[in-house]
Amino acid sequence: MSSTTRSSKVAVVTGGAAGIGQAFARRLAQDGHAVAIADLASADETEKMVREAGGEVFAGRCDVSDPESVAGYAHSVIERLGRVAILVHNAGIYPLAPFKDTDWAMWRRIMEINLDSLFHLTKAFLPGMEEAGWGRIVVMASTAFHAGSPGFVAYTASKGGVIGFVRSLAAEVGEHGITVNAIAPGLVRTPGTLAGPQQELGFFDMALAAQAIKRGEQPEDLAGAMSFLTSDEAGMITGQTLVADGGWVRA
Repeated sequence: MSSTTRSSKVAVVTGGAAGIGQAFARRLAQDGHAVAIADLASADETEKMVREAGGEVFAGRCDVSDPESVAGYAHSVIERLGRVAILVHNAGIYPLAPFKDTDWAMWRRIMEINLDSLFHLTKAFLPGMEEAGWGRIVVMASTAFHAGSPGFVAYTASKGGVIGFVRSLAAEVGEHGITVNAIAPGLVRTPGTLAGPQQELGFFDMALAAQAIKRGEQPEDLAGAMSFLTSDEAGMITGQTLVADGGWVRA
């Protein structure tokens, strides 16, 4: 349990099988919450971590880009754990492709997973939060939106959409005790980024050179920000994007 006193709630984490989502799931369990993991990959390791942290856990296969899959997953979560009070949407893809090589199918796939999914998940879980008069929605944005990144036009556009969604939804649901915020990380060392072209192309070195804090960003570096934004103490913070990138973007 974290040092901050909290009441136990049910939290959903998408993309929770590994990387940032795994770190988030473990931290939410440490904060005393029951954790539901949504992923297409096996979340066995994350389930074990959550249990070791003392949390109740449910893991289900969910394609966040498919509204029917999200609806079915949401039904299972509520049936197993109860009403969801915290939604942490971390799932996303980040293919590297210059704009000239980005076709409509790739553009739509990035939008479906990174942006449309936020619509589906919010539709599924927001009504329960409104009924309870309390909720926390935290979504992953990206420093790429603030800095601009060649080769990531579609990805950056999707994250710009996320930030706009967060700002506008926050204005609608605040009266129901619900906050909506985003976290914009830099280039985080996850299994996905380490297996991608970022390493070979020197992106990690470029990010480190741009950062004020001279060490590589890890998934655990974001867990504290997520924990705070999902707490009672953050009740007056909404519609915001917290940049947590080691000082890469300084605005």
